[in-house]
Amino acid sequence: MKTIFSGIQPSGTITLGNYIGAMKQFVELQNDYNCYFCIVDQHAITVPQDRLELRKNIKSLAALYLAVGIDPEKSTLFIQSEVPAHAQAGWMMQCVSYIGELERMTQFKDKSEGKDAVSAGLLTYPPLMAADILLYNTDLVPVGEDQKQHLELTRDLAERFNKKYNDIFTVPEVRIAKEGARVMSLQDPLKKMSKSDPNKKSFISLLDDPKQIEKKIKSAVTDSEGIVKYDKENKPGVSNLLSIYSILSGKTVAEIEGEYEGKGYGEFKAGLSEIVIGTLKPIQDKYYALMESEELDLVLDQGAEKANKVANKMIKKMESAMGLGRKRK
Repeated sequence: MKTIFSGIQPSGTITLGNYIGAMKQFVELQNDYNCYFCIVDQHAITVPQDRLELRKNIKSLAALYLAVGIDPEKSTLFIQSEVPAHAQAGWMMQCVSYIGELERMTQFKDKSEGKDAVSAGLLTYPPLMAADILLYNTDLVPVGEDQKQHLELTRDLAERFNKKYNDIFTVPEVRIAKEGARVMSLQDPLKKMSKSDPNKKSFISLLDDPKQIEKKIKSAVTDSEGIVKYDKENKPGVSNLLSIYSILSGKTVAEIEGEYEGKGYGEFKAGLSEIVIGTLKPIQDKYYALMESEELDLVLDQGAEKANKVANKMIKKMESAMGLGRKRK
């Protein structure tokens, strides 16, 4: 069985875009792959965080993983900082990385632009991301298009380490979803839906209540044509809403277009609101039950124990390859 690794930062509640583009597919993947799902809290601190808010977000994200259908009997769910091997391996991967290639990372450029000062961690977190993946002999990493550059660097670092020291790493492949991988903003359909968007109307959170969902979809950008038709180039707003409707309902775009033929955007948006609310209700119900139970901590304890065992074996191989520590008999 091949291994999949994926990490999500605990920085705010995840969006409908995260669910469609990643988590919904994780639920299906866990049946056919050995899956590691990591809450990458050490990545979150590359930018300033409120410690109480961060702790709350870590637990909330863990509960959402389980609420959407991640099964701890099939997958390993754990918190990055509870497996010290990640930071250890991250340092070793920094030592095989070059400053030039880290400065070329698009996300570093975007997040550092216009800032008087940025943390060194913002520059060096791609080697930590590489370490996260390589510790588990990962074969496949499911990511969105925006993370493809980081995965290419991970592959480069794995190959560089293997060639320079010892051939111990599996060089992972990138897995980009064919559909739904890029759900767009409700207010600017040319931009990806993001939980960090300052305009709260631009995204739907997995924990939004029905009134919030209706309001956000009602105010979603469309056009003046009034025709429910998929045309990504000329009708990006309507096309984005049609994609969301199709993925969540299981209907084809053509079926939805036929259903709303001769009807306006008002009816279409009302139908989409029903679909989104219906999809999120069971997730939200399970989430709130988990947040009140002891089950969540038990799952995370078990996940950390399992991840530590696997990651520590790889750390020993890395240290041995680089000549660190003492040689044991």
